[in-house]
Amino acid sequence: MKNRIAFCVSDHTGVTVEAVAKSMLSQFPAFEFSLIALPFVDSPDKAQAAAAQIATAPGALVFSTLTDPALRAILRDSRAHLFDVFDLIAPAVETALGQAATPSSGRTHNMANNYESRMDAVNFSLALDDGLQPQRLNQADLILIGVSRVGKTPTALYLALQYGLRVANYPLTPDDLEHHSLPGALLAHLPRLRALTLSAERLAAIRQARYPDSRYASLQQCREELAAAERLFKHHAVPVLDTTRMSVEEIAARLRHA
Repeated sequence: MKNRIAFCVSDHTGVTVEAVAKSMLSQFPAFEFSLIALPFVDSPDKAQAAAAQIATAPGALVFSTLTDPALRAILRDSRAHLFDVFDLIAPAVETALGQAATPSSGRTHNMANNYESRMDAVNFSLALDDGLQPQRLNQADLILIGVSRVGKTPTALYLALQYGLRVANYPLTPDDLEHHSLPGALLAHLPRLRALTLSAERLAAIRQARYPDSRYASLQQCREELAAAERLFKHHAVPVLDTTRMSVEEIAARLRHA
């Protein structure tokens, strides 16, 4: 397998350009890529330093979301294979809109306007993690349900941090699964419920890492819990997402647009 270096350069956090680079590079399985993130390149000095670092890696690929044309020009001096999102896309968008773009770094995330709302959402998700404060479920945008260790907590926090959604999560315990209906605390909020599930084998592996050789981690226990949960989801027509082969980012994206 051929090894190549790919740089992800941004004048902000770099989340967007890294996502673009990973998605694109995954289309070339014959290569193994080492990704190097260079975030917050927001001045000529930082752009010069980035270009110098890139120049030390001959044949490197460079993915960039620098919004300042002057900084992009400095980056081009590295003589690397540069794929600049704005250079590639902005002209087409300008043509379609009949208006020139106005570069402004950091505008993608709109940090000044939504930082407080996203932090509020994170605090909300932490406060209502693992079934805490069920009396506040009416304040949630989404309520994630499922058996223990299907990914409810990281998904709730990702949705809160990235999108400002107030997401609660409520675990279904073995006692809950013995009944023919969801817990009463959830029944008043059925339209906002989203269920997470995964394969019994994957669940057993996750639980085994935390509680080795326990009944909780046994494949049989996992199968029984997942089957009982599935019956409840079907009974109440709760949308279900199988997360077996999904990253947190993928899970969050699907839930956000469900």
